[in-house]
Amino acid sequence: MPEATETRILLADDHQLVRRGVRLILDAEPDLTVVAEAGNGAEALEAALAHHPDLAILDIAMPRMTGLQAARELSRTQPDIRLLMLTMYDNEQYFFEALAAGASGYVLKSVADRDLVEACRATMRGEPFLYPGAVNALIRNYLDRSRHGEPLPERAITDREEEVLKLVAEGHTSQQIADMLLISIKTVERHRANLLQKLGLKDRLELTRYAIRSGLIEP
Repeated sequence: MPEATETRILLADDHQLVRRGVRLILDAEPDLTVVAEAGNGAEALEAALAHHPDLAILDIAMPRMTGLQAARELSRTQPDIRLLMLTMYDNEQYFFEALAAGASGYVLKSVADRDLVEACRATMRGEPFLYPGAVNALIRNYLDRSRHGEPLPERAITDREEEVLKLVAEGHTSQQIADMLLISIKTVERHRANLLQKLGLKDRLELTRYAIRSGLIEP
């Protein structure tokens, strides 16, 4: 049964073909309508301010600002917007980061035609949407933590370090990163050194591989 009220949706993905396909799925439903699109996380924040959607569907790996970064910012500045993450990666790390960022659900692009509509409706009912692999990950994580009496692990790196990591992995120089983030080159180099130390990595290549595994950039 369709929901009683229409859900206004912001759709953010850096691939236009993906946005077109997802929009076709959503606009075919009488209770779901896409009111804005964005090609990266920064555009998603601007679109959310301009259109005040009920629900934002954010791709995890996007240029300039990832879906996870955008989700954290939306949770802080516009807490009434419900959040769903869209990704091609069935990855426990992204899943837990998505929950920590304030998302209500995590939908795999490979089965979006099957899961996305129900995920939108569940999110608007205030219910989490968990695909089967995510349920298994949650149960495993809970059992491991209860067995060892441990809380959820802290994020390894700060938001600013994550920004620097993403830009380094995208191939920007220290000067370019300093200009983009409005910080000094010395500060960029300090963040880079902290990243290498915290993550136990040696150089830019290993940072790039880590950024791909973490969903900050696409391979």
